Parts: sequence; C-alpha cells; structure tokens
Amino acid sequence: MKKLYFLLILVVANFGYAQIEDAWVYFNDKPSSATFLANPLTMLTQRSLDRRTAQNISLDITDVPVEQTYITQITAATGITVMAKSKWLNALHIRGTQADIQALTALSFVNNVKFANHSLNPGGRISQNANKIQAVNKNLDAQVTYNYGGSQNQIEMLNGHLLHQQNFTGQGKIIAVLDAGFPGVNTAAPFQNLITNNKILGGYNFPDANTNYFSRNNHGTNVLSTMGGFVEGQLVGTAPNSQYYLFITEDVNSENPVEESYWVEAAELADYYGVDVINSSLGYLNYDNTNYSYQYDDMIGNKTFASRGVNMAFSKGIVVVISAGNSGATVEPHIATPGDAIGALTIGAVNSTEVYASFSSIGPSFDGRVKPDVCAKGAGTTVSSPTGTIYTSNGTSFSSPVIAGMIATFWSAVPTLTAQQVVNFVKQSADNYNAPTNQKGYGIPDFQLALNNALGLEPIEPNQSFLVYPNPAENQITFQLEKKQKGIVYLYDVLGQNILIKEISENNNVIDIQNLSNGVYYYNFESDKAFKGKIIKK
Repeated sequence: MKKLYFLLILVVANFGYAQIEDAWVYFNDKPSSATFLANPLTMLTQRSLDRRTAQNISLDITDVPVEQTYITQITAATGITVMAKSKWLNALHIRGTQADIQALTALSFVNNVKFANHSLNPGGRISQNANKIQAVNKNLDAQVTYNYGGSQNQIEMLNGHLLHQQNFTGQGKIIAVLDAGFPGVNTAAPFQNLITNNKILGGYNFPDANTNYFSRNNHGTNVLSTMGGFVEGQLVGTAPNSQYYLFITEDVNSENPVEESYWVEAAELADYYGVDVINSSLGYLNYDNTNYSYQYDDMIGNKTFASRGVNMAFSKGIVVVISAGNSGATVEPHIATPGDAIGALTIGAVNSTEVYASFSSIGPSFDGRVKPDVCAKGAGTTVSSPTGTIYTSNGTSFSSPVIAGMIATFWSAVPTLTAQQVVNFVKQSADNYNAPTNQKGYGIPDFQLALNNALGLEPIEPNQSFLVYPNPAENQITFQLEKKQKGIVYLYDVLGQNILIKEISENNNVIDIQNLSNGVYYYNFESDKAFKGKIIKK
C-alpha cells in the first residue's frame, strides 16, 4: 500500500510538472541596439519621434525592438509557443510545460523566466481561495433607453462644453483605445463622423492575430462612443474630432495573463504610431487559473506586467487613462492593475449629481498613493451600441473614456504641454485636490480651470511695458508697446500654422480677430525685444 501511495504522489507531481503554464522570458540585452538608435525611423514613426522631441524625451534602448534572433530561437524551442512580445520590457510571453519553460534558462541570452503561476517562482506565494475574491467586473451594464441629449451631463460636469464652445474638440490629437472589440463602428450612425472624415487610423486584433478590429465584444464600441460618437441632440463625445487607433487586447471568453502582454504590445504599437492618449477600460486581478491571480498587496504601481507597460508608455510622453474597476461593492473593493500604475491616470465613477458610485473601485494603491486619481460620470453614462442605439450604461469603463476624450480636447488647446504637465493640470483642477479621498481621489476635474491655469504658464511681469489685452478677446487685441517701439506680430493656430503677420508700432497696435474661429492662438512679437504668449478668441 505504501508503494502504491508513493506512486500516486509521483504521478500527480509529474502531471503538475507537465501541464501548460504561462510565463515571461526576459533577455539580457539587445545586440542590434546601436543600429536601431542610429536609424530611429526603423523603429518609430516620425510622429512618435516628434512627440518625444516636443517633450524633450530621449530615445533609449527600450525603444529598440526585441532581438529577432532571440525570438526565432525561443519559437523553435521544444514545447514553446510565443504568444506576445514586449520591446519595452525586453521579454516574450510564452506557453509551455514548466520543464520546457525552465529549460530556456540554459540559453546564454536569457536573463530569467517568470511564471504567471506565482507559486512556481522563487519565493512564490500559495494561491488564494478562488471564492475569496469576486472576479473583476469590467463591464457593469444597466441599460436604459435614452432618447435625447443624454451626454450633456457627463460633459458639463467636467466643464468640457466650455472647451467645445472655444472650438477645442480634440483636433490634432490621436487616442488609442485598448479594449475588447469594436463591432459596428464602421457601420453605425454615431460613428459616421469618424468614418467619413478618416479619423479611424487603424488598429489590430491581438487575440485573433489579424486586422479585423471591427469585431468581437461590443464593450470597446460603447467606450469609443463616449469619446468619438456624434449624434446631434443625443450623443456628443468628449473628443469628436480626435483621431483613433483601435486595438483589441481583451478576450472576454477567458481570463489569462496573456491579455496583459497583449495590452503592453498594443501600447508599444500605439507609441510607434505617435498617439498622444491611451484609454483602457480594462483591469486585471483574478484569472481563470487562480494561481495566476493577483492580490491587493501586488498593487504597488510597478509590479505587474501591465502596470510596467503603463509606466513605460507614460515615460514616452503618452497620457495613459485607465478605469479604476467596478469592485467597490465587493469583499475586495480596491483598484485592479494596471490602474495601480504610477504612470496611470486612474478614473473612478460618480453619478449625475457627482456622488460616488458604489461600484467604483477604491484606493489607495497598496503602497499608499492616491487612487483613483480623478472621477467622471460612470453611473448612467450615455453610450452607443453597435447598431447605433443610444442608451445609458454603468461602469468605470465609461468614466475613463469620458476623461480620456477630455484630455485630448484639453491638450489640443495647449499642445505645447508635456504629458506630465497635462496630468498635473487635470489633477490640480479637481474639486477635492486639497483633500483627496479613497473613493473619489482628487475628485472631479474642471477642464476650463485646467485650461486657464495652463494658459497662465507664461504670465506677464507686473512692471513689463509690453502687454496684450483684452485676453480673452472677441473682436480685436491691442499690443501695448514701449515708446517708439515697433515690430512684427506672427499669429499661429493650435496646429502651429501661421495665420497672420502684421507690423505694429506704438500708434498702430491693434489687430482685428473677429473673423477668427473661437479658440486659443499663439503670438510671437519680434523686435529688439521678443515676446511670446497665448490669447483666447471667444
């Protein structure tokens, strides 16, 4: 009997050793880095390089692709399937047996492997009871037919309508949406403004490894509609004139860490294309294999694969907007990853009266940082279905893109800001900035206040004789000069296009702007002294 018992243990142990696992294999180096860094257009588009230049961000080895010879050798290794890759983290997401994965450490270029199954890693923890924590609800819906003007409240709550009135609607900015699918975007009426004006620039379907991104789950369609949707009198997105890339990274049929790897790979592709903002209404805490699941003490901002990807994206000059999650009313109410990321602008949910929505995941992060960062309407948010039906839905899935669209709209008004400055101005404009809470973080942003604060970056010195007034102005602006001073004024729009050149002097110092569209403009005054600034046409 003892021999039979020992044999049973041996069989069970071998079975565990032979079952398929997910893991990441990390490499030591990038042997081709010098060649790529000397030829940056081989790894990034000009728009991506321009974004870095504008924000004074240098290229480095993380911009270099994963060494192709390493990918080839890992792909050819016994029992290994390559699922995804990340140049930022210099790693591949792989599947195979524990034995086959561990065998990769014998390769000279492999630094280490990390199993998604925490118990297989050195010092790994024992998995938690699968019933202890409820699964993260990424798409908490309560649909109600809403026939007229439903998006007004979600935009006015943020004073976004004031920016729209100034003709800021996200133009010149690109948003990447990382989600579960976008069926109907190419056919439904609320998205025809995007389709007709070629504002959908492309995308990729990572689970199916193809370019059919107008497919799969409708969650991404709902999300996109809060930013780019447009049906006059029913739904106006927060950034209807931004451009968009659509990436499917989520497989709703299962929960597996490969979705984190898809997420990071999509963020890298978004960076390659030069996007300005990423919205992701996704979160990860529990997986089908509970050995892969996270706990609250993992939410420290830079531990998970996805949170490290967010931090890298932000370091490249991209504002990364992440939903906090919908676990606020569960036994584990805290934010999921990558909402814990240090570089994430994490968004909670409130209702139409700005009261905290009980389903919205709370903070702080485990290491004590304010999370969520800010809030927007996520209870009763107006969205579009794949067929064009306008209705309301609940979830931080929708408060996140409402903010992401406003970020693009705000940034289109002050395009010279860095990603860090954008995030700072948005946080500082929020109503709880001086007394953040675990439920609402810094509170609800005021994007008009953020814009006013941003325009004050270059204040006129009190004793300075050069002055531009009134500002804002409706019909004309006056340049106050020193006696006998004269020079040339160059006026530029938010895209940097020169729209006016005029010579002015002490007695000829008025410029007519009544025919200009409402919005922000930039002036350069060139004389023996040079001045730069911004004016608002209202």
